[in-house]
Amino acid sequence: MKQPRLAAPRIDELRLVDLVEGDEAELSASQALEGRRFTGLDLSERDLTGLRLTECELRGVVAHDARLRGSVIRETLIERLEAPVLHAPRAELRDVEISGSRLGSVEFIDNRWQSVRFVGCKLGFVNLRGSELRDLRFTDCDIEELDLGNARAERVAFDGCELRALAVTGATLRDVDLRGLDFTAMSTLDGIAGLRGATLDHMQVALLAPSLASHLGIRIAD
Repeated sequence: MKQPRLAAPRIDELRLVDLVEGDEAELSASQALEGRRFTGLDLSERDLTGLRLTECELRGVVAHDARLRGSVIRETLIERLEAPVLHAPRAELRDVEISGSRLGSVEFIDNRWQSVRFVGCKLGFVNLRGSELRDLRFTDCDIEELDLGNARAERVAFDGCELRALAVTGATLRDVDLRGLDFTAMSTLDGIAGLRGATLDHMQVALLAPSLASHLGIRIAD
């Protein structure tokens, strides 16, 4: 039987023109900003709940322990973001690129993402539980732990990435391409049944064989 074609993420190229230099004071809770460029800011421990950014650019920003609950970020480039801890539950990202960034423990619970790209990032614990993800791509990223528990993910891909722990308990996956992930360093996989709808290569399936056998109640013995 012919296998259905795997759909790739649909990610549009960002085109940011005529940006105005923004002032740090403009970045506050519930503020709506458009067409701004921010460089070299320290937003650590700031309450940015409900912040709305459209067609913006942020470069060299530190945001340790910043609070972005319910924030909306659209058509925005984020480069060299440093955030050992970041709180952004119930946020929305659309047409966003995050590159060259280092994020530690990131709370993205119940997020809504569409057309989002991570490039050359080092990511710690990325908590996307209960989120809706469409058209998401990770390129050349090092990820410690990715939690997709109870998330709905469609058209997601990884290119040249390493992942050490994955949780997919209760996840609903469609056109999720895991072939660009290096599984050799993976130490933990929770909820293997949640991988239904994902695409893996032969080597990855071989590495997961013991977990698959345990899930199916198969005993392996020579």
